[in-house]
Amino acid sequence: MLSESGPTGPGAAPASGEAIAVIGMACRLPGAADPDAFWRLLRSGTEAVTEVPAGRWEADGRWSPEGGRTGRPARRGGFLDHVDRFDAEFFGVSPREAVAMDPQQRLVLELSWESLEDARIDAGRLHGSRTGVFIGAIADDYAAMLRGHGQEAVTPHSMTGLHRGMIANRVSYVLGLRGPSLTVDTGQSSSLVSVHMACESLLREESELAVAGGVNLNIAAEATATAESFGALSPDGRCYTFDARANGYVRGEGGGAVVLKPLSRALADGDRIHSVILGGAVNNDGATDGLTLPGRPGQEEVLRLACRRAGVDPRDVDYVELHGTGTRAGDPVEAAALGAVLGDGRSAGSPLLVGSAKTNVGHLEGAAGITGLLKAVLSIAHRELPPSLNHETPNPEIPLDGLNLRVQCALAAWPERGRPPLAGVSAFGMGGTNCHLVLSEPPPPGRGDRPSPEDDRGAADSGAPAPLTLPWVVSGRSEAALREQAGRLRALVAADPGLRPVDVGFSLATTRSHFEHRAVVLAEDRAGFADGLDAIASGVPAPGAVLGEVGVGGADPGKVVFVFPGQGSQWVGMGVELLGSSPVFAEWMAACADVLAPYVDWSLVDVLRGERGAPSLDRVDVVQPVLWAVMVSLAGVWRSWGVEPAAVVGYSQGEVAAACVAGALSLEDGAKVTALFERGGPRGRCRSPPGTCGALLRLSVIFSGLGMWARWC
Repeated sequence: MLSESGPTGPGAAPASGEAIAVIGMACRLPGAADPDAFWRLLRSGTEAVTEVPAGRWEADGRWSPEGGRTGRPARRGGFLDHVDRFDAEFFGVSPREAVAMDPQQRLVLELSWESLEDARIDAGRLHGSRTGVFIGAIADDYAAMLRGHGQEAVTPHSMTGLHRGMIANRVSYVLGLRGPSLTVDTGQSSSLVSVHMACESLLREESELAVAGGVNLNIAAEATATAESFGALSPDGRCYTFDARANGYVRGEGGGAVVLKPLSRALADGDRIHSVILGGAVNNDGATDGLTLPGRPGQEEVLRLACRRAGVDPRDVDYVELHGTGTRAGDPVEAAALGAVLGDGRSAGSPLLVGSAKTNVGHLEGAAGITGLLKAVLSIAHRELPPSLNHETPNPEIPLDGLNLRVQCALAAWPERGRPPLAGVSAFGMGGTNCHLVLSEPPPPGRGDRPSPEDDRGAADSGAPAPLTLPWVVSGRSEAALREQAGRLRALVAADPGLRPVDVGFSLATTRSHFEHRAVVLAEDRAGFADGLDAIASGVPAPGAVLGEVGVGGADPGKVVFVFPGQGSQWVGMGVELLGSSPVFAEWMAACADVLAPYVDWSLVDVLRGERGAPSLDRVDVVQPVLWAVMVSLAGVWRSWGVEPAAVVGYSQGEVAAACVAGALSLEDGAKVTALFERGGPRGRCRSPPGTCGALLRLSVIFSGLGMWARWC
């Protein structure tokens, strides 16, 4: 359980003893299809609120574009494009079931997958893991819409398709995740509460990894009409957070997800960390003047408790992403609570900065908290504070100066105060459930952290003048998806000149799921990769771009066989580039050199480099140990990339390497055999260990046998 001890000063560890790392994120928001687009929208001060898309609510059958049920049309909101589109086949969902699924289920599947990709996690490798799924959702618009179509809309898939609990459960089912799976409804604080619950699950070691977030889609007119009738919506269709014009909120839709892991594990695993959640708290207002009226004591308490659990002094929090709906009742209470807890006692000239993403994209209700969290994460990562919109004249009921608050109305650098940045994120439910999280930046990389592929390449950059040919692997569930993926990767590379080919290749090979339709681009520089990706995207052949299919239609994807040849394929300089660029290859070569040392009087590396005084590869007693070492080391590289052979075949001298890779010979025995037993040398000696026999076969016989073996398997 978390400690209840008091704050321990800026930069202190959270009272729980463990922070939570945000290692992946995804979103689909009005005007922003991903976190990068969301940051551009925020930074530019864009308001993504528009008119209701044509045809959106007419499908309900109970809505007229001329006006809402109350006679006061709510024609503005934050909307997604193509909310009806879903790649059902990608997730193994039949077309009939997809039609019956709440689009919120569909969107959360996509966001979960994308957030895991952003975390550089192959979703397929999580099957059976204790990965938790925590999703906030409060709307049942799709069910309400289908009810208007009567009994004929009911199908065998309706129960699982419309049940809100399935929003999280569907993700766990599709990805095979065995951690907790919860759809959370605490009203408008649901998605931030979901993130808090995910953090708690990780701290209890109930989950080893977690996907958390929220979703909200405004599909049925009924929900908007209800909010309008309640008096919650702004007649102007805008959120005037903390402004004198505050008269309600404008609805928004979309969703977001984050991938969470304990900070210590994220650092040990070498994960990219977007931000760190130091701590948080959840409570309820209890008895207030009305069921839906906010309570200042409850909000003050949740702020204090969150800071205490995060181990920070409330006065050190730089910025708070507000709940900030722009309602007459809510904004003054939130401001008063912030002033009492975070504004009180601050040094002169450093008021608490506040803002709200609701002014950009509307109030996403069940997904509002995750939207605010993503804004805070992006702001910390970029060390910038984007503007909060629609603030001209302060609300007269909010004395900003007296509360030591300032609305962040312009893009600005994060205030430099000689310590890591600190941000808070608030979300309050209509029924009084409050949540607040405290965030900061990740610690600087330590000397013991796992090196990145970029670090691995350092030796090659300094010692190898010629660039290496690298592979970039791209895949998709269909040929069209493969081409689209190649086009997206091409655009990404063009947009980021800082990307290094070796890093991109590593990520594509090790952190992405590989589907049936595949392509590989072989190139030495960015221009070569761009040309290859262009060719794949346009469907035209090009040198260095190879396409293929595996496992189509559920067929066996095939098995991998390592074939080790005899001598004759060697050349001076073979393996030298790999020695400088691949730590795995270098480690295996060093191990082979160590076990060969008792039997040879020359340096393995000197022979490969053709150094002066090193023996020639023309000598049988040299070429055979060298080839053995290179082949064993190459097998080690392939295995480090996850390529495991189902069988090995050795021809002539390659038999020894094959036996070592298969585990039939130890590395020490392999070195002894290859160094002492010359095959095919001038003396024509061929010795077999007692109890074994050997034979030489023509290559055509080997290939014929391999073909029969592959058919049997």
